[in-house]
Amino acid sequence: MFFSIIIPLYNRPQEIKELLYSLTRQTYTRFEVLVIEDGSTNDAKDIVESFANQLDVKYFVKPNSGQGFSRNFGFERAMGDYFIIFDSDCLIPKHYLEIVADNLAANYLDAFGGPDAAHSSFTPVQKAISYAMTSPFTTGGIRGNKQKIGGQFHPRSFNMGLSRKVWETVGGFIITRLGEDIEYSIRIHSHGFKIGLIPDAKVYHKRRTSFFQFYKQLHFFGRARVNITKFFPDTLKAVHFFPAAFTVGLIFSIVANIFRWQIALLANAFLILITLLIFFHALVKNKSLKIAFLSIIASYIQLVAYGLGFMQDFWKRIVLKRN
Repeated sequence: MFFSIIIPLYNRPQEIKELLYSLTRQTYTRFEVLVIEDGSTNDAKDIVESFANQLDVKYFVKPNSGQGFSRNFGFERAMGDYFIIFDSDCLIPKHYLEIVADNLAANYLDAFGGPDAAHSSFTPVQKAISYAMTSPFTTGGIRGNKQKIGGQFHPRSFNMGLSRKVWETVGGFIITRLGEDIEYSIRIHSHGFKIGLIPDAKVYHKRRTSFFQFYKQLHFFGRARVNITKFFPDTLKAVHFFPAAFTVGLIFSIVANIFRWQIALLANAFLILITLLIFFHALVKNKSLKIAFLSIIASYIQLVAYGLGFMQDFWKRIVLKRN
């Protein structure tokens, strides 16, 4: 099987350098790499071309249109039997393609997703953010989890693969951001293709390097979840309301403490319980007190930012019916 790896890129030359280096170490070598420079003002042309002797890499420059349409640009030019999409802020373990090829040979999937994890080189903040995005107390463990919490498994575009047949049948992305990968996964499901998780096909996902950037990203994710209902109203499940409910509860707890309402004791007990669960779970996973404390901050940011973004667009799109 020949893979085409498609990577949209926007003003992140250093990230693509680290990602391409990780691809030079792959134990499975039947692949090409397509880097799609999406209207960047700080391009990576020289960096990408420096890997020409180590990788079958192609570099394209196009006007800015967002990551979804940039992937479509890559699909149209790819030569592979199977397409794999990575975000530019990922590092790929050396056995990744070998694991994917072996899994597809043993149990073929028309499209797949894989989990993400924190690399040992990541900063404590990045490791805390990675925890928040994979913890059962924040995302419910639905990202890269075998269990289909909240419905069907939807591969995410930081680590996603699809066959050429899927692309030829379903087409590409029809929205370029705000939940474009989930929308695409739902359409692939609707055509009857087989989609699954390959648990061992993990990537190391840097995500954001500061809590402020992380807040902005998760606020965007909350809005994206509502945006998908414009195309598939039935996909909004109870689990998607949890961050919003948590955010409302947190605000209520603060108000109750200010006015010294009796119910504040119950609200405080709940928040203390959640905080302790996050702390000790993160401590066991990362074996670091510092990362465990930072994971509390990251988890609260994850829930509140997503919750606020979700409520903002739910009010505008669902209640007020504005586009």
